[in-house]
Amino acid sequence: MDQIHASDLKTILHSKRANLYYLEHCRVLVNGGRVEYLTDAGKKSLYWNIPIANTTSILLGSGTSITQAAMRELAKAGVLVGFCGGGGTPLFSAAEIDIEVAWMSPQSEYRPTEYLQAWVRFWFDDDLRSHAARHLQTKRLSRLQQAWNTRTLREAGFTVDTDRLQSLVQQFSAQIAGAPDAAALLIIEARLTKALFKLAVDTVGYGDFTRAKRGSGTDAANRFLDHGNYPAYGLGATATWVLGLPHGLAVLHGKTRRGGLVFDAADLIKDAVILPQAFLSAMRGDDEQQFRRQCIEAMTRDESLDFIIDTLKAIAAETAARAPATDARP
Repeated sequence: MDQIHASDLKTILHSKRANLYYLEHCRVLVNGGRVEYLTDAGKKSLYWNIPIANTTSILLGSGTSITQAAMRELAKAGVLVGFCGGGGTPLFSAAEIDIEVAWMSPQSEYRPTEYLQAWVRFWFDDDLRSHAARHLQTKRLSRLQQAWNTRTLREAGFTVDTDRLQSLVQQFSAQIAGAPDAAALLIIEARLTKALFKLAVDTVGYGDFTRAKRGSGTDAANRFLDHGNYPAYGLGATATWVLGLPHGLAVLHGKTRRGGLVFDAADLIKDAVILPQAFLSAMRGDDEQQFRRQCIEAMTRDESLDFIIDTLKAIAAETAARAPATDARP
């Protein structure tokens, strides 16, 4: 069999890639030049191909291992790899933690520098950083309003009260626009999230619901919300890596968590995609695998990675343009 090398594969832009994998109880290795994962079926070993040129990120859960050769090929193809617990949470890796999953970014020195240069031009200014955070939260709301009114969600059983949703969007858009700093925005975000949970609960008829801390939720919706966040974090980590933006340069979450920019990026799509699917799957009695598949299909269908990348690029350009000109004297 002819060997296939990552350098021979046609490059697909990360924003156009279709696959995000969560694997468990398998071994990831290189077989015949292809990156595959190996599972056992009785006395047989089954090999399954991973299309690395069309993959954004891979989460390795319980009972997994990966070879050095596989990591080399994944890095060449620009695929982020993360180690996590069963179901996508919690972290149990001893590696450096970026976003509660130990993300291993490909070591490429050829990523763009223009977005990092624009980002740092405004990042050290508190007012401009708050402006960027308001921009991000505004785009989050607009994405939410668009996603919750789609035919796909309605056919799945999530028929939201459009007047109530519109009222929430208008109410919190005004609050976001008037927020003086990141601390105020975090308070507004908490209120918005609580209101969205209430709206989702009423939409599907879930009953009593209280958002529990990760690991302490006993009901299905809480578990799905926890697990669904990690594919979103994978897209956030991929977007920031593609644009060359360090995870520590957050505009909203940086003071409370390492890797805060990934949390900021994931916020753009979590409410739009993960939140309604968590309640839908809980009402249907889906298992974790069915829920993850629905989330990944929804993020692919809605071009979520495209949206994150485009939003971060727009924030970098628009906010940097507000920064005062630097002194060019030697």
